[in-house]
Amino acid sequence: MNSTEVLNGLKRRFPNEPEYHQAVSEVLASIEDVYNQHPEFEEYNLIERLCIPDRIVSFRVTWVDDYGRVQTNMGYRIQHNCAIGPYKGGIRFHASVNQSILKFLAFEQTFKNALTTLPMGGAKGGSDFNPKGKSDDEIMRFCQAFILELWRHIGPETDVPAGDIGVGGREVGFMFGMYKKLAREHTGTFTGKGITFGGSLMRPEATGYGNVYFLQQMLATRGIGIEGKTVCISGSGNVAQYTAEKLISLGAKVVTMSDSNGYIYDPDGITRDKLDYIMHLKNVERGRIREYAEKYGCKYVEGARPWGEKCDIAMPSATQNEINGEEARTLLANGCFAVSEGANMPSTPEAIDAFLNAKILYAPGKAANAGGVSVSGLEMTQNSQKLSWSAEEVDSKLKSIMENIHSQCVKYGTQPDGYVNYVKGANISGFMKVATAMMEQGIL
Repeated sequence: MNSTEVLNGLKRRFPNEPEYHQAVSEVLASIEDVYNQHPEFEEYNLIERLCIPDRIVSFRVTWVDDYGRVQTNMGYRIQHNCAIGPYKGGIRFHASVNQSILKFLAFEQTFKNALTTLPMGGAKGGSDFNPKGKSDDEIMRFCQAFILELWRHIGPETDVPAGDIGVGGREVGFMFGMYKKLAREHTGTFTGKGITFGGSLMRPEATGYGNVYFLQQMLATRGIGIEGKTVCISGSGNVAQYTAEKLISLGAKVVTMSDSNGYIYDPDGITRDKLDYIMHLKNVERGRIREYAEKYGCKYVEGARPWGEKCDIAMPSATQNEINGEEARTLLANGCFAVSEGANMPSTPEAIDAFLNAKILYAPGKAANAGGVSVSGLEMTQNSQKLSWSAEEVDSKLKSIMENIHSQCVKYGTQPDGYVNYVKGANISGFMKVATAMMEQGIL
C-alpha cells in the first residue's frame, strides 16, 4: 500500500471533501508500514474497503417553525464500519454540517470506538439545522421530522446514535421519543438519554473527564503532576465545561474558555463558582461567553481563539481545525508542553507536525476524547441488561478504559528514542483491531 496513491485515488472519487481527505491522510501515514507487513491485507484490498463508508443515508427534513413557515434542511447518517459491533456515533446539528465533515467524523469514530475495546462500530450523522435561537417547540418539531426519516436505519443492534455539537439531552430526548413511537419499542437505540428513561450517570461528564484522565496518564510518563498547571481550554459546551470541572478539582488553573464569537482570558483562574456561572449561562440562558468577561472584569477577545495565551497545557474542546500551524508554534513558544484534544481533529496537519517535531505530549482526539463514547457503550450495556450503575461504578470503568487506551497508544507508538507518538499509537491500535475483524468476516 502506498498511502499517497490511495489518498489521491480517494480524492479523485470523492472530490471537494477536504475534512474527509485530511482524516484519511493522517491515519494512512501512520499505518502504512504496519499495513505493508501484512500482504493478506493488500490481497483483499482492505485499505480501500476501510476508507469508504459502508453506507451513506441522506434525506430532506421538512418541519414547521413557530410562525407557521415550512422549513427544509438536509439530514445525513454515515454508517462507516460495523466490523466489531453495531454502528455507534453522534448526531450533530450545526450550520456547517455537510457530507465531508460527517465522513471524517465517522471514519475517526471507527478507530476511536475500536480503541475503547467495547464492541462498537463507527458512524456519524447530523443536519445543517442550527438550534441556536430556536424555541423548544421548534427544536422538538425538527427532531421529530429528522427521526421520521432516520428511524428505519437505526436500532439497538444496528446503529446507536448519540449527541454531539448542537445535540444534548433535550434533543436526544425528542429524537428517542419519536423513535420509540415509530418503532414501537423501548430499547437502547440512543445513548445520552435522560436518567429517567435509560440514560447513564456520568454520561454528560464523560468526554471531559476522560480527556483529563488520559492527560494524567501522559503526564505521568514524564513524572509531571497536574496540580498548579495553567490550562487553556477552547469551547464552553459540554466537553469544555466538564474538562474544566475535573481540572479545577485536581488543582489546575483554567484561564480560558471560548465560543464561536471569541474567548475569555481570566488570569486569576476560573474557579468552581465561576464555572457554575458559565454552566448556567451556556446551558440555561443560552448566552455568550463575553458575558463572563463583563461579569468578572477580565479580558475578552472578539473573533479569536485562545491559543495566543501562555499556558502549560492546551485542551482544544470546540471543533475541527481550531489550532493551525502558526497557533501551534505560538503555544510552543509560550511554553506549552502538553496538548490533549477534547474535540475531534481540532489540530491541522501543520499543527500536529509542530507538536510531534517538538516532542511534546500530544494526544489526538480519537484517543483522548474517547471517554464520551466509552460511557455511551456502558449505557448500551446497562440498557441491554436492564440495569443502572452508580456514578462511582461508571467513573471507575471510564478511568480503566482511558488507562487501557493510553497503554495501547504507548505500546504501538513508542519510538526508538523513547518518545511516544500517540497519533501513531492510536491509529495502529485501532486499525489492527478493525482490520483483523474485517479479514475474519470475509469480503463484504
